[in-house]
Amino acid sequence: MSERTVREARRAAVVGAGAWGTTFACLLAEAGTPTTLWARRDHVAAEINAGSNERYVPGRRLPEGVSATSDLGRAVEGADLIVVAVPSQSAREVLSPLQGGLGPDVLAVSLMKGVELGTGLRMSQVLTEALDLPAERVAVISGPNLADEIAARQPTATVVAATDEAVAARVAALCATSTFRPYTNTDVLGVELCGAIKNVIALAVGAAVGCGFGDNSKATIITRGLVEITRLGMALGASPETFSGLAGLGDLVATCSSPLSRNQAFGRHLGQGMSVMEASRASRGVAEGAKSARAVLDLAAAHNVEMPITAGVVAVVEGRATVTEINDALLARPRKAEGVNAAPAEGAGGTDPAN
Repeated sequence: MSERTVREARRAAVVGAGAWGTTFACLLAEAGTPTTLWARRDHVAAEINAGSNERYVPGRRLPEGVSATSDLGRAVEGADLIVVAVPSQSAREVLSPLQGGLGPDVLAVSLMKGVELGTGLRMSQVLTEALDLPAERVAVISGPNLADEIAARQPTATVVAATDEAVAARVAALCATSTFRPYTNTDVLGVELCGAIKNVIALAVGAAVGCGFGDNSKATIITRGLVEITRLGMALGASPETFSGLAGLGDLVATCSSPLSRNQAFGRHLGQGMSVMEASRASRGVAEGAKSARAVLDLAAAHNVEMPITAGVVAVVEGRATVTEINDALLARPRKAEGVNAAPAEGAGGTDPAN
C-alpha cells in the first residue's frame, strides 16, 4: 500500500470529544483525513462545529476537516478508521450499539489506557469484542502524549501498535504531522500494559508531591514503578524493548512529571489530604489510574506478580489506608536486590503494599 493511498482514506471518526479525542481528531484532519467527532452532549458537538472545544481544548481553533455530532451511528457512518477515546471503563457500553455493524475494511484504534474491571481485558481486546472485529484490525496508540502540549503543536512522538505491521504503518501514516511523529510496534500487549499501569504509578508520584516530597522520592517511585510495569509485562509475554521505549519509559516520565497529567493531579490531591471524592471533583477529567488500579492489581495477582506500589494505590483509592500509611509500609518492606527478576522477600505477595 503506497503512502498516497494510505493518506487518501475517505473519512475517520473519533468516539469521544474530550481533550485527547479532540486533539487526535485535529491531527487526523491536519494529516489530510476529514474526521467526525462523537460527543455525548449536543452543545459540545455544536461548539466543535463552530470551530472550538473550550472545555477540553481551550484557546485553540480547530482545523477545517473536523466536525462533530452527538449521534454515534452518524459519526461512524462511512468511516474507514474509528478511533476510540472514551474512559476505559465505559468503552464497552458506549460501543455496544456498533457491534457487528462496521464495514469489512474498517480499522479501529484505541487511545484509551486502562484495564477493564471484572474481565481484566486490555482496551484492544475490549474493542475486538465490543465491535466484533478481528484482532488484527485493531491498533493502539500510546506514548508521551499530553493532549495540551500536542494541541499547542509542541513536538512529540508516539507508538502505534498492532499485531499486523501493515495496519500499524497505515494508522501511523494517517496521523503523522510535522509535530507528531508516530513509530510502529507489534507488541500490542506491552504497549497497552505500559499505558495502563503508568497512570497508576503517576497517582503514586502525585501523592508524593502532595505530601511535599521532592525529586528523590519522585525518581524512586518512577524507577520502581517501571520495574512493576516490566515485571507484569514479562510475565504476560511482552517484549522487553517496549518498556524502555516511548510507550514505556517515555510515557511514564511524561505522566508522572507533568502537572498537566490528570492522574498526577488526582494523586497530588490525595497527598494533600483530600478524600477520593474530593480529589475527583478537584481534578480535571477522569483519572484513569484510579479506575484501573484494581483491575491491574487483580491481573498481577492472577499471575503471581508482586506490585507493591500498585497495591498501595489501590488501598488508598479504596479507602483502606492513607497515603502516609502506604508510604511508611513501602519504606518498611524487607530489603532485596534491585531488578525486575529479583526474588520477592520471604513471605511477599502481590496484593499487600507492606510486602
